[in-house]
Formats: sequence, structure tokens, C-alpha cells
Amino acid sequence: MSTTLSQRKLYLVPEEGMLKGVCAGLAHYLGVPVKLLRLIVVLSMFFGLFMFTIVAYVLLAWLLEPAPADSFGDEKQASSRDLLAEADRQLAASEQRLREVERYVTSETFGVRSRFREL
Repeated sequence: MSTTLSQRKLYLVPEEGMLKGVCAGLAHYLGVPVKLLRLIVVLSMFFGLFMFTIVAYVLLAWLLEPAPADSFGDEKQASSRDLLAEADRQLAASEQRLREVERYVTSETFGVRSRFREL
């Protein structure tokens, strides 16, 4: 069941967090992998946003409340293997559709229909 951002609530998720669970809570809220969000936070600290990142983290850790015990029980983060399998499946389906279009465009039926449209 997918919900929009306005229907979600931002929590701390200390069970999945490394420090206080701020990144894990933001990852659940935004629907992105926790590792990706942690990487973004670390990179932001290296690329000139050190103080902003630290202040934002401390404020969120202080303002947010911990997630209720059953709030993320039904959510399952997709593994990289699952994401790659889904991308591969979509690529194969797109390739099949492209082949069908190519087959139609190079067929005699397409040539005849386009000539009739020109008349």
C-alpha cells in the first residue's frame, strides 16, 4: 500500500538507526533506502554543508518522537537484487515492445496504410 508524503508521519527509527535513527526515519518517510540517505548525509558534510547537516540532525533528533512499535512492520525495503531484477524485467518488456513496433514499421501493412493516408 503506497501512501503520499502528506499521509505519512516523520518519526525517529532508533531500531534501524546508527545514532538516533534520524536517517532511518527520513528514509522511511521519503521511501528511499537508508544507505542512500546516509551516503547523501555524509557527502553533504564533505561538500560544505557540515554545520547545516549537524544542526539539522541534532534538531530532528530532538524534535521527532520515536516510531510506534508497529509503524513499519508491514514495510519491506527492497534489496538491491530485487531492484535489479525489477529493472531487468522492465528493460526486457520494453525491448519486446520495441521489437514489435519495429516489426510493424518494417512490415508491408505499415507501408500500405501510410500510402493510403497520403492519398
